[in-house]
Amino acid sequence: MTRRDFVRNCAAGVSFLSTTSLATRQGPDAQSKRPNIILIVADDHGRGDLGCYGNSVVKTPNLDALASEGVRFTNAFCTTASCSASRSVILSGLYNHFNGQYGHQHDYHHFSSFNTVRSLPVLLSHGGYRTIRIGKYHVAPEEVYQFDATLRGNERNAVQMADACRELFASQDTRPFFLYFCTSDPHRGGGKATDLPHQPDRFGNREQGYPGVNEVKYDPKEVVVPDYLPDGPECRAELAQYCQAVSRIDQGIGRLVGHLKEAGQYDNTVLIYISDNGIAFPGAKTTVYEPGLNLPCIVRTPWQQNKGIATDAMINWADLTPTILDLAGATPRDYQFHGRSFASELEREHAEGWDTTYASHTFHEITMYYPMRVVRERRFKLIWNIAHGLDYPFASDLWESATWQATIRSGARYYGKRTV
Repeated sequence: MTRRDFVRNCAAGVSFLSTTSLATRQGPDAQSKRPNIILIVADDHGRGDLGCYGNSVVKTPNLDALASEGVRFTNAFCTTASCSASRSVILSGLYNHFNGQYGHQHDYHHFSSFNTVRSLPVLLSHGGYRTIRIGKYHVAPEEVYQFDATLRGNERNAVQMADACRELFASQDTRPFFLYFCTSDPHRGGGKATDLPHQPDRFGNREQGYPGVNEVKYDPKEVVVPDYLPDGPECRAELAQYCQAVSRIDQGIGRLVGHLKEAGQYDNTVLIYISDNGIAFPGAKTTVYEPGLNLPCIVRTPWQQNKGIATDAMINWADLTPTILDLAGATPRDYQFHGRSFASELEREHAEGWDTTYASHTFHEITMYYPMRVVRERRFKLIWNIAHGLDYPFASDLWESATWQATIRSGARYYGKRTV
């Protein structure tokens, strides 16, 4: 079944579109029920840490099932491996130098986007969608990234977050919805939504667990240690904690899908799973190396014909807003993005014309100025370290991590395969 067949067979329901500023699809697509869209954003989840991406240890059955019904991208990249900066690109379709958000939004860092940005939730709202968010937000200002409603939930408990969405799914409102579902897992530390103190090695895990979650604990001896990390007891212990947080997300995805099916919404819902940036280990997050940029991306649509495929299309997070607007039939005529829709690639394993991506990094925390620019193709990657004369600044939680502190104490010249 194609998307055109899907919408033709759906119950008729003409949705409101705002004047002539939106370019909508012609024919049945423009006159039939449009899909709900859920964008799930994990916090610091690396591409190699899901079963469907080849990790034989970490347990992610629900994400694996989602991939088996849709498409898995092997060359999906964030444009900057830093929380707020990456999320601003996800929600705007614009690179940071154009949207204005170079670093963290919260506390004294206080980075924010320009008020001229027209964000994804605002454009979808103008296009007749209900826009709802739950969990981590981490962008500014709110008037730019404005949602119609905010649901409350513990960002470390994706199961509880999913339960908080149940009323939304059962609503009698006939308008389609866009749900922005963002966990704080598997980020280091406690997080504002928990009662945990600052513990960079814990990844949000706590002894008593979380309501509704069957905590999956991992043996440090069995975890998969990536090539760029030191294979020592400290790193293995941290990776075991990290994998536990990943499995917590997976259970939340399973609960979310269950509630969609219960409400009869699953067969009219697009689900997209990504991470904002790579894992919170040195050599990944806040760098422009592959572990920081190359991330999981799973897209499941109700009309997918070639289920369970992997595509080699080289996409990045600037493409997400144009893609979602395309799927929603709400692309604006009078506004341009740096990204482009990859909706046409969802049925193809081998892409044409998707062979280049760009990335940058300028700040993470306000004290971490270290600008880098990247052009990456299939065979080659160019990294320009603009401030190469400066010492590389570490994020505070990465610096405090047991993995990094053990490396410093060892006096080793090399960290993984890189010079310290």
